[in-house]
Amino acid sequence: MLIAGKSLDQWKADYPLLNELLQLNEVIWNNPYKGETSYISSLSLNDILDAEARMKRFAPYFQKVYPETNGIIESPLSEVNAMKKKLEQDYKTEIPGRLLLKRDDTLPIAGSIKARGGIYEVIKHAEKLALGHALLTKDDNYAVLADRKFTEFFSAFSITVGSTGNLGLSIGIMSAKLGFKVTVHMSSDAKQWKKDLLREKGVNVVEHEADYSIAVEEGRKQCEKKLTCYFIDDENSKDLFMGYAVAALRLKKQLERLNIKVNEANPLTVYLPCGVGGAPGGIAFGLHQVFGEDVHCYFAEPTHSPSMLLGLMTNLHDQVSVQDFGIDNVTAADGLAVGRPSGFVGREIKPLIDGVYTVDDKRLYQMLRWIYDTERIKLEPSALAGMIGPVITADPVKNRKGTQLVWATGGSLVPQNVWEEDYRRG
Repeated sequence: MLIAGKSLDQWKADYPLLNELLQLNEVIWNNPYKGETSYISSLSLNDILDAEARMKRFAPYFQKVYPETNGIIESPLSEVNAMKKKLEQDYKTEIPGRLLLKRDDTLPIAGSIKARGGIYEVIKHAEKLALGHALLTKDDNYAVLADRKFTEFFSAFSITVGSTGNLGLSIGIMSAKLGFKVTVHMSSDAKQWKKDLLREKGVNVVEHEADYSIAVEEGRKQCEKKLTCYFIDDENSKDLFMGYAVAALRLKKQLERLNIKVNEANPLTVYLPCGVGGAPGGIAFGLHQVFGEDVHCYFAEPTHSPSMLLGLMTNLHDQVSVQDFGIDNVTAADGLAVGRPSGFVGREIKPLIDGVYTVDDKRLYQMLRWIYDTERIKLEPSALAGMIGPVITADPVKNRKGTQLVWATGGSLVPQNVWEEDYRRG
């Protein structure tokens, strides 16, 4: 049987790392395409600044409907010294510089990294509709969007998305709050508590027996039948991508407050859990716009769902899936259970990121236990994919230095009994 025109043996000969991937072993792929200039992105820092300006216009609205946000959807940065010591002791390695945790698990409204892109794309669509129908001007105080006049107006429109979990939560919760009719197509690996929470918020949840790609495809098909339906495409959305990229501007200020310099002598290395690629891709893109060559980004994927690694390594991007190679795409890291990566994101980040590594579910649970035991922080399994990064990428030859930053993607909305079960597994 041929895979994209070649036999499996040919693939293995061309890419020896495939032998390890197919045995579901943890691997690291160092990106040979970093710094390539053949791909010219249509996106720039100006697009990020435009997204940040939109977020600021919506600040009075967020302040009104979610007072706990103070008008800004942002997460703190924590130094995790005890976890650093634990990693160094158990893995008999030295982690250079400070180890920081970006606490996107605490992002308001949706409790995960997806609050960035998901909420941004929803508010951009809402703004476009309100401006287009002359109900709003950019000079207005956007707190008026909470008025009944607007929720009734938005109720004539619908929003649809396909998701493994957290993106569906962010889009479902925000869309319902504004007044949209919203449908989330959930794949079989989505956690039950996420479906339950969405339904509580008045979201229509459609469950699929198949995986993420099918949920997205079904959502797209059903939305195309209605003129008033807006489909949020996790695989190809520039708006989601920009919502994530804004994080880089915010992070720069946070690092400055901690008196952490980012320069050639003190680079910043960032470890980002990766599913379809939108969130880590947008953040990596933003970080490169802000810090240039002084930032290094690694993506982390489950051993059972190494879709971005496969897409980048083979240069086929979304033309190949883990299932093509007989990998099952079954993992406890539900937000990362993606068999086919985003082609749009893959092409954008191919010249930017340093590499991709894979992590076993057992290690995710182990890290989940350790981060609680050392720092009293509760995360969900997928949010721990980045934590082993400083160990995996340690290379005495490179004499790595600077600051290590692990991006925690979700956890604060996980029900206590579910988290306790995860902790026991660890």
